[in-house]
Amino acid sequence: MLAYGRVSRGWISLVGRLLESWLISSEEAKLVQFGSRDARVAEGHFVLWWWSSETIIVVTGGNRGIGFEISRQLAVSGLTVILTARDSNAGLEATRVLQEGGLNVLFHQLDVLDPLSVKHLSEWLLQNYGGLDILVNNAGVNFNLGCDNSVEYAQKVVETNYLGTKNMIQAMIPLMKPSTSGARIINVSSRLGRLNGRRNRLEDVNLRQQLGDLDSLSIDLIDKTVSTFLQQVEDGTWTSAGWPRTFTDYSVSKLAVNAYTRLMAKLLSDQGHRIYINCYCPGWVKTAMTGYAGNISAEEGADTGVWLALFPDQSITGKFFAERREINF
Repeated sequence: MLAYGRVSRGWISLVGRLLESWLISSEEAKLVQFGSRDARVAEGHFVLWWWSSETIIVVTGGNRGIGFEISRQLAVSGLTVILTARDSNAGLEATRVLQEGGLNVLFHQLDVLDPLSVKHLSEWLLQNYGGLDILVNNAGVNFNLGCDNSVEYAQKVVETNYLGTKNMIQAMIPLMKPSTSGARIINVSSRLGRLNGRRNRLEDVNLRQQLGDLDSLSIDLIDKTVSTFLQQVEDGTWTSAGWPRTFTDYSVSKLAVNAYTRLMAKLLSDQGHRIYINCYCPGWVKTAMTGYAGNISAEEGADTGVWLALFPDQSITGKFFAERREINF
C-alpha cells in the first residue's frame, strides 16, 4: 500500500544529500533506501512503495543491452530479478556481473519459442517463489541496420518478437501473484509498430481500422495479420501490399505486440484480474540490435520500462509509453 504524508522541502533536500537518488526532476520521485524498505521522495510528499525483496520479476533477454539494464535497475531498487537468456553462458556471465555488484539477481535459461523451456521456467518459478509479480518481455531480434530493409529473416523476427512475447504472457498469467498493487507485464516495443505513425504505418486503411478498434480486435485478427505478411514475404508480394516501409519485418512484429498488449489489457480487465499490461518504446538505443548506432544509452532506454514496472498502485493498463509519457498506438 502507498502511504502519503507531508514532508518539508528541507527534509527532502537533506535526504537527497545523504542518500543516492535518481537524478530526475523535482516533480518526479527520487529513489532512497531506508534500511530494507524502499521509498521515494516527491516534491512535498513521502511515499512508501509497494515492492520489496520478495517481489519477483522475470526479464527475458536479460543478458545484454536494454534487458540487462532493466534487470540492473530493478535489482538496485531492491527487487529479486530472474534474468533469463537463451544462451546459458551469456546469461550466467551477465548474472555474475550483477551479483558481484551485490544485487539479488538469479539466472534461468529461457528460449521464448521453445514450449519445453517456457514450461521449465514456469515450474521453477512456482516451486521456488510461488509465481512472479512482474514480467518484462524484452527478448527480441532485428536483422536490419542503417537503410537496410531485408525480409530474409522475417519468420524469425515475427516469431521471436511477437509469438515469443505471446507465449510468455500466456504461460506467466496463471503464475502471477494476487496483489493489491496488481501484477504487471511490460512489453518492450517500438514506435515503428504504431498503427497511425506518419512515416511508417500500414497503408491498408481497413486493416488499420480493424486493428485499431478494440471492440473488434481479436487474437485471430492479429495472428492472421502476421501470417498474411509472412505468406507475402514467401511469395514475394510483400513490397506492394502496403506494409510499413522501414524495417518492415521488425515493424510488423511490434505492431502485433502493440495490438496484443491492448487486447490482453481488455481481456484481463474484463475477467477481473489485477494484472496491468503496457508496452513502451525505449527509443533508438546504442545496443547490438541497432549496431550500436543509436542515440541514447541502454540506461536511458531502460528507464521507462523500470518506471512502468514500479508504477504506484494505479490501474494503468493497455497503454503505450515513451520517455515516461503515454503515446498513441
